This record gives sequence, structure tokens and C-alpha cells, in this order.
Amino acid sequence: MSKAKGGVLELAGSLELSRRGHRYLGGNRIRLLEAIDRLGSITQAARDVNLSYKAAWDAVDAMNNLAERPLLIRASGGPGGGGSRLTEHGREIVRLYRLLESGYQRLLTHLQAQMHDLDSLNELLRSITMKTSARNQYRGTVTSVVKGAVNADVILDLGEGLTIFANVTNEAVEELHLKRGREATALIKASLVLLSPDVAVRTSARNRLCGTVTEIVPGSVNCEVVLQLPGNRRLVAIVTSEAQKELQLAAGAACCALIKASHVILAVND
Repeated sequence: MSKAKGGVLELAGSLELSRRGHRYLGGNRIRLLEAIDRLGSITQAARDVNLSYKAAWDAVDAMNNLAERPLLIRASGGPGGGGSRLTEHGREIVRLYRLLESGYQRLLTHLQAQMHDLDSLNELLRSITMKTSARNQYRGTVTSVVKGAVNADVILDLGEGLTIFANVTNEAVEELHLKRGREATALIKASLVLLSPDVAVRTSARNRLCGTVTEIVPGSVNCEVVLQLPGNRRLVAIVTSEAQKELQLAAGAACCALIKASHVILAVND
């Protein structure tokens, strides 16, 4: 996984092994086994790794049940006080885990060195995980901001020849720090998308995104139409079932999505 520290994204992670679909070994369980081997007691080892006595016994039982051979030999209390120790197989498992973990950490270090622009990746990840009710989300770069008396025209370059025009208030421009080179995400509700099979139609809508119908999900009143756009992007529109029939929209048909600039919402990650 990744984590942000001081504004910079860093790679971090922990190694976990599974067997037969069940969690088998991870860092916490390995530390428990090492503590048992060092201290000779599950009770003391549980205390050493901040586990309850029951949690430690449950972990030991789970590991032993999944292991090919026992990892631990337990002796009940008696004149000598009882005790526990790792079997040779248990010690070998711990050694192999630490070897794998060392390689895993080297891999993370290597991947970190290959990530030249962590800040941009951080912005992308935050954009991907942003939750919104808008079905259509397109990340791009602001190429132009032209202010008027009240509103401003903002142009967002999506790449692959796709451009989004948005008309937002001047106040929004200031609050979002929209300027040339700033990355932003355009949000468009599916219900605000108009469709036209006539790719040459003239309209007052500033945005015309043309592609191919790939899917139609019928409904009793409305239906969902999915367009495939350049750059492997998808656009979803909600239109009435009557409109879908009148426009003869079907899978494979060429179609354009028409969107008013005022219907585009811009979002940024600070």
C-alpha cells in the first residue's frame, strides 16, 4: 500500500502469507513465534508482543492447524513450570519468512526509486478514491481560465483529443485555485447528458463527446446508455426509454454526448 508523509507519497507494506484460503503468517505472528522461542513461554511472549493470553493461544493454534508440521511444542505446567518452544520446522518457517520479508522490502525500495513523480501519483490516487454521486468523472489539466463579470469559462484537457468546457463562478475559480496547469476532475451527472446520433448536429452545448454505444440497460421509464470514448473512457447517460427508441440507439451505433458547460462540476484535491 502507499502512505503520504509530509505531503510526499511513500510506498509501504507488510508481507502476509496465506494457506488454503486462510491467513497463515504475518509480521505479528512471526514476532509472537520469535518471542516464544526467546522466552520459552507463551504467557511471557504474549506480554512481550502486547497480546492477550487467549489471543496468543488462538494464534498459535491457528498456525499449528495450517502448518504442514507443528511449529510449536507445548508442555503443561508441573514441577518445572512447563514451557513452550519452537520445533525445528517452526524455526525454519520464521527464518524463511524473514528472508521473504527482506526481499519484499527491497522490492518496495526499488519501486519507490522508479516513481519519479510521487506528488502526481498521490493526486491521481486521491482522485480515484473520491466518492461522488456523479456517474461521469474525468480527470484532466486546466488549459484556460477566462473570467467574466460573474462566471468564468474553464477548459479542461483530458488527453486523447478530449476537452471539457465548464462554466463556474469566479468565486469557485478562486476557492479551487483554478489556473493553467492545475489538475482537476470534471463531474457530470448522467441525467444531464443529452444524446444525439447525428455527429454533425449543431447545438449550443459547449461539450460534444462522441463515441460508440457499447451498452444499453433498459428500464420501465428510463434507460442507461453507455458510450465508449477515446482513451478507453466511458460515459453514462440516462434518457427516457421513448427517446432511446426514437433515436434508434443500439450497441455499435455512433453517438455524441452533449453537455452544457454550466452542467459540469469541477473538483480538485488540495
